[in-house]
Parts: sequence; C-alpha cells; structure tokens
Amino acid sequence: MSVSKPTSPPILQRLRRLVVGKPIPSSANALPAQGETSPLVASIDAILPQTQCTQCGYQGCKPYAEAIARGEANINQCPPGGDAGIRALASLLQRPYIPLNPQHGVQKPKQVAFIDEQTCIGCTLCIQACPVDAILGASKQMHTVIADECTGCELCIAPCPVDCITMQPPPVTQSPRWRYPEFTLHAPAGPLDVQAANVARERHAFRVQRQAREQEERARKLAQRRAASAANSTTQDPAAEQAALAKKAAIAAAMARVQAQKAASAPRNTEVLSPTVAAEIAAIEARRAQMKKTDDSAD
Repeated sequence: MSVSKPTSPPILQRLRRLVVGKPIPSSANALPAQGETSPLVASIDAILPQTQCTQCGYQGCKPYAEAIARGEANINQCPPGGDAGIRALASLLQRPYIPLNPQHGVQKPKQVAFIDEQTCIGCTLCIQACPVDAILGASKQMHTVIADECTGCELCIAPCPVDCITMQPPPVTQSPRWRYPEFTLHAPAGPLDVQAANVARERHAFRVQRQAREQEERARKLAQRRAASAANSTTQDPAAEQAALAKKAAIAAAMARVQAQKAASAPRNTEVLSPTVAAEIAAIEARRAQMKKTDDSAD
C-alpha cells in the first residue's frame, strides 16, 4: 500500500506563492540580516489586514508579525482580521485555534473615516495620525479622506478636537480595493483583497520612510545652526567686534547726556527759598510733569 505524501493546507500554499514564491524553509525562525524580513515574518504579515490600527498592542501590522514570530504575541490580537485571520495564522504556525481576545477589541463591519467639512477647523492632527496618509488637507484648511485608501483604523478619531470625524460604511461608488484581505481556509483569497493589503502596506512603509527622512533633515538643519552659532562665537570678525564695541560706547554716551540734561533742568538755589516759594515751585513742576504725561499718552 502506498502512502501519499502529506501536503500543506491551501492557505499555506497560497501564502508561500504570494510572499516568497517558494516554500518557507525550516530555518524561517532564524534572525534575518539587518534591514531584511524573514520569510516567516513576511508570511505572517501577509495574513494580517494591514489596517495599522495598533489594536494588537503594536505599532502596526509588521511589528505585530515580528512579535508573533518571536513568540512574544499571540495570534488572536487582531480584531480587523477576525476569526478568519486567526485560523489562517493558526494553520500557518501549526498552533491550535483560539478565539479573538476581547481585550484588543471586537471585529466590526468594514468602515471608512468621514470628515464633516463644515466642522473641520484644519488642525492637521488627523493627518498626523493616519498611518497610510489617506487624509488630505493643510493647516487651517478643510481636510478630506481618500476613501479608497482608508483602512478604517479609527486612529484619526481621538486626536480631533472638534469631533468632526465619524466612521461610515464605504460609499457605493468606492473602489473595493480598500477592503481588508479576507482569507478562508478552503477558498483562495480574492485578488482585490490581496491588492488592498499590498497597497496599504506600501503606503504605510512609505509614510514611515518619509517621517524618518524628515526627522533626519530636521536634525541635520539643527546641527548646522548650532555649528554656525558656535563658529560665530569663537571666530568673530575683528571689524564686527569693533563695531559692536563702538555701538555700546555710543549708547553709554547718549545715556550720560540724558542724565546731564535732567540735572541741568532741575530747579537751582532751592536751599535759600522760603517754604512758600518752594511749595509753588513744586506745584509748577508737578503740573509740568502732568502735562508731559498727558502729551505722551496723546501721542
């Protein structure tokens, strides 16, 4: 009697074709080189819905996939992936199925963010929160959501100071590309589902790269300003130094002249005046000061 060779479940075969194009080697758990992704992490990441919602407790789908591969996270922490995603991960990793952990949320119908344009104040906080750059707008300008690119992560809702963002079913005219990938164990994944996940993954990766590039640029400019300031303080031009000293001397001379003028305008020989005359002079000086104060306020 011949014994047939065991075959991998259909989901594993599909994932291997989608991710690496060949069977996952037995050394998939080995640490990859810096900047590379191991085949196991890539296979896990291919199952995840790429919403980048962080409900799993990690800053995106790939960090969650890496945590699963390291054995630090369980397979039931992704509400958008739902029951189908858990079963796919269990089959891939040859683990027993466990239901979704309610501490990480519940699976919801597919929705996209909607911004009330009449209420939006253009604060850009939702733009900064969106993990796939699916919101367009500028400071103090109206914002809007690109529905085809929205993954429904809901990360833009909390930062909004005027509560003008709600989650709604996708428009009828919307491309189906936005949907989460839905894997089943006995049916091939739809091409649009896979395309949606790939697009969301690419947009998130581009956003992460852009943020890193902008941070490096800010750090470089700050270092240049500090270096220029230090150079100016240590190697100051002699002519500029002389000009600064001359300016200080001119200011000191002007202040001395003002003090001399004040001393010259003060009443003289007041020590020989009678109390009555001294009181009259004091009253005149008070009126003069009051008139000067009035003129200054009028100017």
